[in-house]
Amino acid sequence: MRNASNPNRDLQTTEAEKHQKRSQQMEDTTTLSVTKPTRCIVKLGGAAITCKNDLEKINEENVEIVSSQLREAMITGSSSRKVLGMDWSKRPGKSGISCDADDFEDQNLDSSSFVVVHGAGSFGHFQASKSGVHKGGLNKRLVKAGFVATRISVTTLNLEIVRALAREGIPSIGMSPFSCGWTTSERNMASADLSMVAQAINSGFVPVLHGDAVLDDLQGCTILSGDVIIRHLAAYLKPEYVVFLTDVLGVYDRPPSEPNAVLLREIAVSEDGSWSVVKPTLEDTKKQESSQSDIPKGDYKSFAVRSTYVFYSLPAVETTVAAHDTTGGMATKISEAALIAKLGIDVYIVKAATTHSSRALSGEVKGTLPEDWLGTVIRFVGKGNRNC
Repeated sequence: MRNASNPNRDLQTTEAEKHQKRSQQMEDTTTLSVTKPTRCIVKLGGAAITCKNDLEKINEENVEIVSSQLREAMITGSSSRKVLGMDWSKRPGKSGISCDADDFEDQNLDSSSFVVVHGAGSFGHFQASKSGVHKGGLNKRLVKAGFVATRISVTTLNLEIVRALAREGIPSIGMSPFSCGWTTSERNMASADLSMVAQAINSGFVPVLHGDAVLDDLQGCTILSGDVIIRHLAAYLKPEYVVFLTDVLGVYDRPPSEPNAVLLREIAVSEDGSWSVVKPTLEDTKKQESSQSDIPKGDYKSFAVRSTYVFYSLPAVETTVAAHDTTGGMATKISEAALIAKLGIDVYIVKAATTHSSRALSGEVKGTLPEDWLGTVIRFVGKGNRNC
C-alpha cells in the first residue's frame, strides 16, 4: 500500500530495493582482496575541478589546492614537509627535470589508504550529450564517434588530475573503468572487476578513477557516473568515510543560487532507505527562511531535469541538472551518497578548496559535527529514527 502521509518514502524505498537487487545480480569478477584498510574515498566533483561553462578547461587553482589538502591529510608521523613531485615529464615553461633520490626516503604518506574518483565537468559531457552516448546505439556512426570523443576527453582530464596529485608527491595511478572491463546492463552496473584497484592499493598507490563511457550489454554503451563508481568502491573497500568535493557548501533545500536556500547540515538515512533532515530542524529552517511559501508542501515533482526530494523535515529539497549533464547531477550524488550511508559509512559533501574540505579530508569532522564546519553529512541511523 502506498504511504499517504509520505508518498516519496515509497519511491525512495523502491529505488533502494532496486539498487540492492542490481548489486546482487552484478557480476563481481574481482580476484584480489585488499590487504590494507581504506581510510577515505574522495570524489572530486566535475564542477569543482573544471570551469563547467568553458569547454575542457581545468580549474587549476582548485585542483592545486585540493591536491595539497589531500597530501596534508595523508602525512603521517615525522614526514618531511618538503614536496617531492612525481611528475618528471617536461612541461611547457619548465626548465629541465630534477630528482633527488635521497629525499624520497623521508616521505611518509599514508597514500594507500585513499582512493580518488573524479567527475568530468566540462570534459566529456558535451561530447556524450551531443552524440547521445548515454542513450546507447553503437550501430550509429555518430554514437560510436561520440564514444571515442568522450573517452579522449575524460581520459585527458584524468591524466591532468593524476599529474596534479603527483606534483604533490602523491603516488597516483590513473584507472579507467572501460579499460578495467567495467560494463553496464540497461545503464546499471553489470560487471566491475576491482582487481587492478586492489593491486594498486596493496602496492601503495592511489588509484584515480573517473566517470567514463562504457559498454552496455543491452543498449550498446552508456555513461558510467563517478558517483555510481564511488558506491561500488565503498561497498568493496568499506572506507572509514567518503568525501564528495563540490562547487557549493553542501546539499541545500533548493538550488543554492535561489533566495533563502538553506544548507542541510545533517541528513539521516534509515533502514528502509528513506531519508530525513536532522540539522537544521524545522524550527531552525523557519528562522532562516521567511518566504518558503513559493514551494508548497506536498509538491512532489518527478525525477527529471528539476527533481524534488522530500526529507519530511523540510517542505522540499530540489536539485537541478545542467542540460548537457548525462550523469544526473546533484540528484545522482544525493541518491548514491544515501546508498553509501546505508553501508554504515558517513558521507561528507563539502565545497572544494576550502578549510571545510581540508577538515573533512583529514577526518577531523568525523562523529559530532563541529558547529563551525560548513557542509553536509549523510549518515545511517538504522531503525528507530524519529522521522521515519
